[in-house]
Amino acid sequence: MNALLVYPEFPETFWSFRHALKFLGKRAAQPPLGLMTVAALLPVAWKKRLVDTNVERLRDRDLKWADVVFVSGMHIQRESLVEIVERCRARGLRTVVGGPIASSVPAAELKADHVVIGEAESLIGDLSRALEAGTARPEYQAAERPEMASSPLPDLSLIKMRRYSTMTVQYSRGCPFNCEFCDIIEIYGRRPRTKAVAQVLAELDQLLAAGWRETVFIVDDNFIGNKARAKELLRAMAEWREETGARFDFITEASLNLADDVELMQLMKDAGFRSVFLGVETPDESGLIASNKLQNTRRSLLESVATIQSYGLQVMGGFILGFDTDKEDIFDRMVEFIQKSGIPIAMVGLLQAMPGTQLFRRLRREDRIVDAGGGNNTFCDRLNFLPRMDSAKLIEGYRDVMKRIYNCEAYYERVKLYLNRAHPKPAKRAAGERAKKLATPPFLTRDNMRALANSIVRQGVLGRHQWSYWKFLASAATKYRRCFGTAMTLAVMGYHFQVMTRKLSKAMDKATKAAKAENELLATTDGSAR
Repeated sequence: MNALLVYPEFPETFWSFRHALKFLGKRAAQPPLGLMTVAALLPVAWKKRLVDTNVERLRDRDLKWADVVFVSGMHIQRESLVEIVERCRARGLRTVVGGPIASSVPAAELKADHVVIGEAESLIGDLSRALEAGTARPEYQAAERPEMASSPLPDLSLIKMRRYSTMTVQYSRGCPFNCEFCDIIEIYGRRPRTKAVAQVLAELDQLLAAGWRETVFIVDDNFIGNKARAKELLRAMAEWREETGARFDFITEASLNLADDVELMQLMKDAGFRSVFLGVETPDESGLIASNKLQNTRRSLLESVATIQSYGLQVMGGFILGFDTDKEDIFDRMVEFIQKSGIPIAMVGLLQAMPGTQLFRRLRREDRIVDAGGGNNTFCDRLNFLPRMDSAKLIEGYRDVMKRIYNCEAYYERVKLYLNRAHPKPAKRAAGERAKKLATPPFLTRDNMRALANSIVRQGVLGRHQWSYWKFLASAATKYRRCFGTAMTLAVMGYHFQVMTRKLSKAMDKATKAAKAENELLATTDGSAR
């Protein structure tokens, strides 16, 4: 059989990094690891193609070639996914839909011939045989969450690696915590399941052999969900880097209790981890308690972030506005916290009640759910539930927060605070050693030099905030010369957030004007009726 695997397009969001990727000549941040893994699980005799619509078009000749089309995606990709399924079915092609979206959206709404709910490892064999025989059922439900030992090496041969800025490796699934708004624990469970060390190293070997030399994202739900196993892996990764000479920079997702474990942070640094995404959520402790984010209440959030940064780890922070406990001062408190934290990439979003979560079930009982939402919590002008705070104030406050934290001066101040913590000035060296250090050219990779040149043109010459940019560039080249590459990478990322913030503001202005016009029309109509 000819199996076509298609990854739907992401809408333009803060998370897409689309405007920063252009500096590097890349089209997407990461490849579709789920479909690459599914491809490796399909029968060896099948012919396979993969089309990621984030980096290339889905062509008619691809559909003509296929016998069956596999589509996988997340809730935020729903619109693109349904369009792909309808296009396939119009040609008489059988379609199979899976991925996280299949666990949160009713099967009928996905419009596919076959829907796979849960993780594929335990059922892909039965599904493949049934597809060959023409007897596949409309719905397949995984009976259990499989152990990670059954997950194969993803098929790298199906993707165009140079179109991505980051490669991906999954080490574990699941998270031990119980946050009310999180769908991860509903889909993948609260018991972290991990791959064996040998499996992870085999995936790194595969990337190295394929010629990859850049960043690798360990795409876990919580990399430190099982700290003992994480430490075992980190020691092996450090040894692997030493033996192979590979200099991958690793990034991952974890929880804030990382700050409690000095050994773990040092091991991450030794293994080459340079960045970690943490769900901070809110500086308001009552909001953390109400959402059952209790792991963040047992510590000073600011001190925890600073501790993690001191180990050379850039903290990317997730923040949420719209908790029932939020008061009108939450917007100023959020901005103040983000500025003091030195978190350059602060992903602030409006709370979304994702289908299948504890939050969605509670709000539905309280008759406060409006719709299933679109999964995009950072570039939206409405909520999918009725908040306690006035909706207009909440949305306007959210927009104000984004404008303030991605103001150029505010953003560069956070970057410098982070650089001071993560890359402190080294002790004075002997003259010979210092000369040797200065003779080592930093930041001289082809992609980085391309990004720097684009940055100077787009931000320094054509940009809206030229003076702020040149001041920062001067600091990066002098005071932060030891970490110039990191500084300029963050400058480029800042450009993306500034563009997206302007677009967000315009979209919200348009939505607000439309709502006012509708209200005026309704008022006029009611008046005429009377």
